[in-house]
Amino acid sequence: MSEAVSTGLLDRTIRRISTVRRDMASSVSGEVDETLEAQMRACLAGRGGEISARNRAAKLAETYLAEDEDGRKDFLRTLAGFDSDPDAVATAYTKITAAQDPAERATAKAALRRALEPPRLKLLTQFASIPDGCKFLVDLRGALLRERGSDKMLTALDADLRGLLAAWFDIGFLELQRIDWNSPAALLEKLVNYESVHAIRSWRDLKNRLDCDRRCYAFFHPRMPREPLIFVEVALVKGLAGSVQDLLNEKAPVLDPAVADTAIFYSISNCQAGLAGISFGNFLIKRVVQELSDEFRNLKTFATLSPIPGFRRWLDPLLASGPADLLSDDESVSLVSAFPAETGAAALAGIIGRRHWWRDPEMRKAAEPVLVRLCARYLMVETSHHKRAKDRVAHFHLSNGARVERVNMAGDTSEKGAKESATLMVNYLYDPARIEDWHEDYAGEGKRNASTAVRKLARGWS
Repeated sequence: MSEAVSTGLLDRTIRRISTVRRDMASSVSGEVDETLEAQMRACLAGRGGEISARNRAAKLAETYLAEDEDGRKDFLRTLAGFDSDPDAVATAYTKITAAQDPAERATAKAALRRALEPPRLKLLTQFASIPDGCKFLVDLRGALLRERGSDKMLTALDADLRGLLAAWFDIGFLELQRIDWNSPAALLEKLVNYESVHAIRSWRDLKNRLDCDRRCYAFFHPRMPREPLIFVEVALVKGLAGSVQDLLNEKAPVLDPAVADTAIFYSISNCQAGLAGISFGNFLIKRVVQELSDEFRNLKTFATLSPIPGFRRWLDPLLASGPADLLSDDESVSLVSAFPAETGAAALAGIIGRRHWWRDPEMRKAAEPVLVRLCARYLMVETSHHKRAKDRVAHFHLSNGARVERVNMAGDTSEKGAKESATLMVNYLYDPARIEDWHEDYAGEGKRNASTAVRKLARGWS
């Protein structure tokens, strides 16, 4: 999000919270300036009824929003300090061990659960009752994630806040909405600022992405109706798309959606940093597949055109070390003939290190089959931990029930695409009839489903 938009949202939040606090303050007497810890203790004390409690929570939120960066860090650390009472926990646990029968033990366990619940949870819950309270808590967690580091108290605070947000932002509470060119300008502006995969360069670019052969869908929460949580951009095309530049070409003719046979999901962007770790993307894709299936009976294929952000991070060190099993003799000879070097690995490193190398016919002819094969190996074989795909985007789609369908050379020829993936992109196929089976294969056994062509490439040259 741009600094100007972020500042504007912050100012509006401060104004709304300040306004409601002034409106309620007239009915609350004895309000005085207090230390941060004293304000939090007053919120926990709950004196004066519901209106007083909301007023104190609004004042505390206003205090946080008015602070500079150091003041906000101090706020988070003070809030984290309101932890469970260890003596109360120990006493409750002793009663469990001393319990004589199941009923008494069950009662003691319930008491232990209450003792373990830190007071800061009550504070966090109180914020939800004020105007824009959910947005305040989401942004508070965003700041907490940036500050947390290895601090164990802040990590514990994050666990509490994440648990609350995961319950409040359960998929059952979310609303799917289509965004088009007639949507409010403020919402369209947020799309521009939240887009994290393929930057929206202009209003004309945005209008092109919302044309009749395009779709954009987002999840919203009833308590944050003006704030998208996550959105996906879709292109209705004929056949699998292999180039994002072609998809985003503003001069390309508009396709009649009635003749399209494929829906390409080409960008998924999370909008709220404070909801990190609370997954909506898998539900979003499945919901949109259903929406599009209902609207266009002519659509037969649902697939992504996805980046491969970890490919160069994996490949470049291998090219530098040049292991014997990386390239075949024929591949090395072809690469060295296109880019003179001592080894095939050094030649490939030299080729992909050049600007716009894919425009050179000889370099592309030598490098393309090698890069596509190595990318298939990266996606299908390389593992991070617990049999997970090494690439985070691959893990996302495989865990959602997709299969690796095709690797595309020159799929993203932007500077970012060349730097991250040597211009390669990948299609992940979502087959509504197989999504659950493919999800179980990957989640349960670590099996990565793929097309025959990709499986053959991943087996390598030996």
